[in-house]
Amino acid sequence: MQIYLPIADVSVNWLLLLVMGGAVGFISGMFGVGGGFLMTPLLIFIGIPTATAVATQAAQIAASSMTGSIGYWRRGAVDVKLGIVLALGGFIGTGLGVWFFNVMRRLGQLDVIIAIAYVVLFGVIGGLMLLESLRAIWLNRRGIKRPLRRSGDHPWYLGLPFRMRFQRSKLYGSVIPLALLALTIAFIGAVLGIGGGFIAVPALIYLFRIPAAVVVGTSLFQILLTMLAATVLHASTNHSVDIVLALLLIVGGVMGAQFGTIVGRNLRGEAFRLLLAILILAVGIRFAGDIVLKPDDTFSIVTLEN
Repeated sequence: MQIYLPIADVSVNWLLLLVMGGAVGFISGMFGVGGGFLMTPLLIFIGIPTATAVATQAAQIAASSMTGSIGYWRRGAVDVKLGIVLALGGFIGTGLGVWFFNVMRRLGQLDVIIAIAYVVLFGVIGGLMLLESLRAIWLNRRGIKRPLRRSGDHPWYLGLPFRMRFQRSKLYGSVIPLALLALTIAFIGAVLGIGGGFIAVPALIYLFRIPAAVVVGTSLFQILLTMLAATVLHASTNHSVDIVLALLLIVGGVMGAQFGTIVGRNLRGEAFRLLLAILILAVGIRFAGDIVLKPDDTFSIVTLEN
């Protein structure tokens, strides 16, 4: 049941990789996220080198996002125009992220940077999402409705130059904040091996007030484009993409994403955000444990006298 991964230079159970790919693909299709925020840590936890896990995961994210995008496309739940605007900003962020990734790898600081980034990023975002989703559930149970947005009531950043109208997303505003959001998310995604959907989805809902039904499909479409770029850049610059590992993850992810898309249709908004917040917090806590807890194998470096 073991298979040798040439770039990672380790042997792992191929059935385990298929199951992991299927489970993460299911989550990807259900929540409209790339799934890398779960798969990359899982690969690291089972012994895959950090650089290989991050670079190879980009290919799996692209594959699972493609199948999820197709499902939402058929339902008319993808804003292609908005997705392209996000992707253009994402391409710049991806290039910067791969450059930073390579610099940290050469300095020998990549593992530390990724671990700390997961703890901080996931702790903050997961905590905020958890509080907001619990508040939404509490208000819903008490029958308190939030005031609807009035016509012409938009955040100041949508009034910046270069405005566009996105009919399907019911949004009219500047593309500058959208591009900056995509650039930031793509940078983080290229460094950490995540699609960034867990950031993009709540940001598009809360900061730009785009309907949740459109956000999921559009997020997957944008992730597909930026992760394809990340895969090519990682493969051509640091040669860390393990094709054997990527193929196993893709096969499992493609199958899982189809089922996740079906389940995602029936999730209520409050439950959707609560479950995603719990997943994000769980990954952050796991990395925090690795940093804080004493490792099983400890060693020290001392100078021996002749």
